[in-house]
Amino acid sequence: MGKEYTLQEAISLAIKAEKDSMDFYRRAASVAKNDRARKVLEMLANEEVGHLKAFFVHYKGSEFGDLTSYISSPVDTKNPAYIKLEKAIHEDFIEQKALELALVEEKHCIGQYTQLAQGVIDPSVRAVFERVVKETQVHYDLIESEYAHIMGMVHESDQDIFVRE
Repeated sequence: MGKEYTLQEAISLAIKAEKDSMDFYRRAASVAKNDRARKVLEMLANEEVGHLKAFFVHYKGSEFGDLTSYISSPVDTKNPAYIKLEKAIHEDFIEQKALELALVEEKHCIGQYTQLAQGVIDPSVRAVFERVVKETQVHYDLIESEYAHIMGMVHESDQDIFVRE
C-alpha cells in the first residue's frame, strides 16, 4: 500500500508536479520546430499554470513563496522528465520525444492524483484533485492525438473513412 499523505503534503506534491510539467512543456515548446506541436505544448504549459493556481488556493505552507514567484522560479533540472527532454533536444525528432515523455508523465499524474484524491477528506480539495485528474486525462488524449499526427498515423477523425475504404 502507498504512503498516506496529509492534506498539505498531497497539495505540496501536486504543486511541485504541476510546476515541473509547466517547465517541461515550456521548454519543449521553446525548441519545437513544428508549429502545431509548439502551439499544443504552449497550451499545455498554460493549463498547468491553471492547475498550479487551483492547488495554491488550498496550500497553507510557505516553501513555495507566492504563486507568481513560484511560477517564475528556476526549473528543477534534476527532474527526471526534464533531464530526458534535455537529452532529446540534442537528438532529432524533438517533438516526437517530447510527446512520448509527456504521455508517460501525464499517465503518472493521473495515477498519482487519483490516489491522492482518495485520501482527501475535505470535499473542496478532493474536487480540485478530481477536476485535475479529468483535465490531465484530456491532456493525455490531446498529446496522444498530436503524437499520432506527428508520426503520420491515421487521425481519430479519419478513422471511420479509413476503415470504410
